[in-house]
Amino acid sequence: MTAESSREYDVIVIGAGAVGENVADRVVRGGLSAVIIESELVGGECSYWACIPSKALLRPGSVLHAAQGIPGATEAITGTLNAPAALKHRDWFTNNWQDGSQVEWLDSAGIDLIRGRGRITGPREVHVDALDGNSYALKANHAVVVATGSTPTIPDIEGLKGVPYWTTRGATAAQEIPKRFVVLGGGVAGVELAQAFARLGSDVTLVARGRLLSSYAEEAANLVLAGLRADGVTVHLHTDVTRVEKNDDGAITVTLDGKTLDADQLLVASGRRPALANLGLESVGIDGEDGKAPRLTTDASGLVEGPASDGTSGSWLYAAGDAAGKVLLTHQGKYEARATGDAIVARAKGELKGSPRPWSPWAHTANDHAVPSVVFTDPEVASVGQGLEEALLQGKNVAGVELPINVSGSQLHSPDYKGWAQIVVDEDKRVIIGATFAGPGVSELLHSATIAIVGEVPLDRLWHAVPSYPTISEVWLRLMEKYGL
Repeated sequence: MTAESSREYDVIVIGAGAVGENVADRVVRGGLSAVIIESELVGGECSYWACIPSKALLRPGSVLHAAQGIPGATEAITGTLNAPAALKHRDWFTNNWQDGSQVEWLDSAGIDLIRGRGRITGPREVHVDALDGNSYALKANHAVVVATGSTPTIPDIEGLKGVPYWTTRGATAAQEIPKRFVVLGGGVAGVELAQAFARLGSDVTLVARGRLLSSYAEEAANLVLAGLRADGVTVHLHTDVTRVEKNDDGAITVTLDGKTLDADQLLVASGRRPALANLGLESVGIDGEDGKAPRLTTDASGLVEGPASDGTSGSWLYAAGDAAGKVLLTHQGKYEARATGDAIVARAKGELKGSPRPWSPWAHTANDHAVPSVVFTDPEVASVGQGLEEALLQGKNVAGVELPINVSGSQLHSPDYKGWAQIVVDEDKRVIIGATFAGPGVSELLHSATIAIVGEVPLDRLWHAVPSYPTISEVWLRLMEKYGL
């Protein structure tokens, strides 16, 4: 190994998505050196194939639908969505899948980049097969961070392997709108992309093994279901796909329970799992079961527990974001990354020993209490904290307060506005531990609920947070009143 191929850093980060970027940024700000290893685009899944392009595809339809529902604007709407223009806007929003600006940011932040595939070869050691044909043996003084994101979960369906299907990457990067589009999966990605393509001109059918948006309150999911059907999406719930096959004419036949669907394009949106394969984790004693990729267990700061944190090698291996397998959401991954980066710096300086205390700058405490999530369909679903059913199953003394969103602000938004809101109240502490909103524009209500939960604001004090009139936020007043304040 030549001298030029061996390098030493304080921190090595595998993965240059939003999570890896944030970890590296925090450790460099703390005075440590850092390198990021990435084999694809700097910026990661969210920037090019997930959050950003999917919302860019959804936004034109949401704007048009909102205008169509307002007297005065309705009469001005004379056309339909221009799909080529929408795709061009999506291309602009993803920087045409070029990461030059992201690479410039890394350079300005003092973070080194090696384009290639990283593999852990021992405690604090990473080997990189670079895309330029070179190889590097890297040594970390303090930490190696796994920030490799997640990969699609593909269901075991007869014939699927022989069919050219899309995952979310294919759908968000589509260069044309398929005429007949079948979506397998009733989760967030499935419903968002089903609606986006329906409004862009596809004849869409969605197939879900269970109910729609099963991790959200059913009342909220039913509003989304109605929205999809209003856009012409055919929805099959509690339905299994038994076979998929490609026909001689290039079309795809999807066989359900006693029914067949014909499609020009198939989207498989069946969830995601941490991308941990081929990282060399077995070299530090972390093995998968039955030949499967390993799973990582971390403490509140992202420090990996188990063999890699024991013995003479000390505590050095971290995971953050989707790779850690706790909350697979970009904003929550970035939150984890900031805390993990700061924890690495604190441990390097001797300021943190052991696991951090809850709600400290080095802990991912919000993962256990206040994870905000939004389904960007029309209507939207926004949720944070615990749902009522979950809290009751845990034996908590809680009360659910729910009602339709019917306030002056919602009526101003649209004369036929349909929405629903729920808060979950811890009766012992008299604080909110969960909130869900469904309806057009409700995503902007979510941060106020998140603050109330994280801050454990007593309901008697929250009563004095007066919502502006006329806004949809007036629903907070109605919820407080229904609770009895």
